[in-house]
Amino acid sequence: EDNANKEGKALTGRKRRLHREGLTMESHGYDPDGFDRVRRAKRGKLQTQEDRFLPRTSATNSALYYHFLQGPTKRQEGNADLRCSPLPNTAGAEEEDTLHSGTSSVYSYALQSEILGDSHFHFNPISKKPVRSRRLFRSADRGARRPGAWSAPSALNRPEGLLGMEGTTRELLSAPAARAPRKISKAPYKVLDATNIQDDFYLNLLDWSCFNVVAVGLDTGVFLWNGNSGKAHRLLTLGFYDAVTSINWMPRGDYLVVGTKMGAVEVWDAQAMKRVHRHDNHLSRVGACSSFGNLIASGSRDRSIKLRDIRQPYTVTSKFIGHRQEVCGLKWSPDGKYLASGGNDNRLLVWSVGNTRPERQFLGHQAAVKGLTWSPHVRGLLASGGGTADRSIRFWNVNEGKCLNCIDTGSQVCNLAWSRNSDEIVSTHGYSQNQIIVWSYPNMTSIGTLMGHSSRVLYLAMSPDGQSIVTGAGDETLRFWNVFPQKVPRSSSGILSATQHHLIR
Repeated sequence: EDNANKEGKALTGRKRRLHREGLTMESHGYDPDGFDRVRRAKRGKLQTQEDRFLPRTSATNSALYYHFLQGPTKRQEGNADLRCSPLPNTAGAEEEDTLHSGTSSVYSYALQSEILGDSHFHFNPISKKPVRSRRLFRSADRGARRPGAWSAPSALNRPEGLLGMEGTTRELLSAPAARAPRKISKAPYKVLDATNIQDDFYLNLLDWSCFNVVAVGLDTGVFLWNGNSGKAHRLLTLGFYDAVTSINWMPRGDYLVVGTKMGAVEVWDAQAMKRVHRHDNHLSRVGACSSFGNLIASGSRDRSIKLRDIRQPYTVTSKFIGHRQEVCGLKWSPDGKYLASGGNDNRLLVWSVGNTRPERQFLGHQAAVKGLTWSPHVRGLLASGGGTADRSIRFWNVNEGKCLNCIDTGSQVCNLAWSRNSDEIVSTHGYSQNQIIVWSYPNMTSIGTLMGHSSRVLYLAMSPDGQSIVTGAGDETLRFWNVFPQKVPRSSSGILSATQHHLIR
């Protein structure tokens, strides 16, 4: 009876402490029936001596405690004193509930694999889930065990491996953790007026510098909008009979290349607000410009592409002749080895410095090729978009000269941009839907479609951090969108990597 009194006092104090913490005896793993027997023994109603109390594992939420090893969730960030208690399913928590259910199944499979052994599970590399074998127990001879027969896992016969776990468990916990589908905001976070911006498919009037400055060509002038201060000012004004037809920031971020209707290419210092160079080598308007290092490439309606080095401003380094109509798209590869050009002749040509003949010539499009983008993740991977009669996005292996894939978008492709942070592509469209689509590469499934412009989305530029884009259209507006995720460092993202330091003792 004295022992029962001591145990009853201890359990009473434990129950009060758990009550203050918002928990119950059942949620903490203790048997309430045993607690009642102690109380009755204390009052003299039960004469039998009871053994000490064992936790009741059926009331313990093991999957929940396993989830808390992953680190703080969104609910825990604002509450440092949050206990490991069952969390209510409130509105707006559907995403976390999905993650909880996935974690629970991972914990369940890992526990079963440790108890039953690897012979009863195999890991599916496609679905990233373990698959249970149909036969749980296998018959075996009494004298010897056949290969593959079941045996209880033992620390002595386990292979040397991470944390001494079974192979299936290690593979399961090392797999990337499941994530909820990423959601993209359907509304722009900023809208600016772009009065008198030209509604011309063959022009390129928008670019974003590495110093977070947006440049836009409006009729005869170029305006700069500083994303850090939110202020805008005019950089230049051309003559009455001239107009801005293309702009492009040089990689250094302070020089802006401007192509004009009269066939001139000007280089302006945006910080000093003065013109550095002017070149009058084209016979017609310059609709596309692209720069890499000190090289400036300009494409014109005169069907030629000219290369200049700003260190030798009055000398044409190279001249490329290959298009039969106006050049409307130019883009350097990330390593500067290739220059891709698209024209109104439906041709896509790939050039290399020092060779006046194209390295590759692709003839798959059925309309003008303006939208061009190189993959920053795979060398030699190029994407191109066709006009109204084509409406497709094609992917090319420039090294082998092959078309890898073709996607019908349903509307005119005006611009393309490849995310630097993830394997995703954004495309802007004209006739007939005027939409912006974010694609997942390589399966080319649509992640989100953005609507807002009332006219063709002709112009596109990406922010320095690679998360936002700005689009321009004939409706005389510039709209800023958050479409891409943040850049994630390349490291193991599996469940085991997040909980390894918790499991090692």
